[in-house]
Amino acid sequence: RFLGMQVGLVQADMSPEARRGAYLGDITYVTNSELGFDYLRDNLAGSPGELVLRAAQPFNFCVIDEVDSILIDEARTPLIISGTSDKPSDKYYKAAKIADALTKELHYTVDEKQRNVLLTEDGYEAVEDVLQVSDLYDPRTQWASYIINAIKAKELFVKDVNYIVKKDEVIIVDEFTGRTMPGRRWSDGLHQAVEAKEGLEINAESVTLASVSYQAFFRNFPKLAGMTGTAATEVSEFDGIYKLPVAVVPTNRPISRVDNPDVVFRLEQYKWRAVVTEIKRIHKEGRPVLVGTTSVEKSELLSEMLAQEGIKHQVLNAKPENVERESEIVAQSGRRNGVTISTNMAGRGTDILLG
Repeated sequence: RFLGMQVGLVQADMSPEARRGAYLGDITYVTNSELGFDYLRDNLAGSPGELVLRAAQPFNFCVIDEVDSILIDEARTPLIISGTSDKPSDKYYKAAKIADALTKELHYTVDEKQRNVLLTEDGYEAVEDVLQVSDLYDPRTQWASYIINAIKAKELFVKDVNYIVKKDEVIIVDEFTGRTMPGRRWSDGLHQAVEAKEGLEINAESVTLASVSYQAFFRNFPKLAGMTGTAATEVSEFDGIYKLPVAVVPTNRPISRVDNPDVVFRLEQYKWRAVVTEIKRIHKEGRPVLVGTTSVEKSELLSEMLAQEGIKHQVLNAKPENVERESEIVAQSGRRNGVTISTNMAGRGTDILLG
């Protein structure tokens, strides 16, 4: 109640009544996903009494922390509320076996950027021949969607990068934070295709009931602002998409950090060898080293290479045994001779002990 303001806080396990009270405050603290899902649930509400956001004016002024991550990096990420549909089909297992037998470029092409796959003429003929059907797009069988999803699961969704398997369950890994997202599922049969690829029990398909992207959602606010340490590189995107100017706040002291030029390697294996060599050099001086990787798979690869060199280190990624020690690993990462390998999930709000 500082300055006479009433402040509300919205957290994941709160009841609708508590959420409604928090949103009625002059200032409300809430994560982007909680706010987005409350908005979607309000759009599915059957009566005014079920609404949790302010009915008269749900959008007014929004201040976003790490604004570039939410408005630029995750701009096209859809928030989806799903409902379950019919019993899952056995077609997923058959489609997974067929996709495994198909050959890239001969039977299908992969568009990595758009995250899409297309069957070639040879692919259509081969699949129709195996299934003994005349048309993959026959609405009575709908084999095309099963085959396309199976190929996507094979080529575009990589274990320990896009998802992990824990207790016979496929758990999505957030590509931006590196954290696991238990309970979240890919839509349009894609999650079932991944389950079939891994040979797991297939859960019921989900039907999208409501969906909105962060970009579309936050543009509802008439007044929008935010702060981050890395907005200067996204000036054109903030202006073009959100009509937001970027102001750079000067540092309190002159920057002592040296920004070296990027080094590009022809092959990935050369890059990792160079990384290990650099870690060894810095490690000998006793300086702590933090290595950022883009996926669970890459962090495990680097960990193996460092183990072969006899360098003690800690690994922080989305694997359950590492997540449980997240704050401990982060706190100790600044110790003398410390080497820490982390995906981009490294936790905030933890004091890093130096020396």
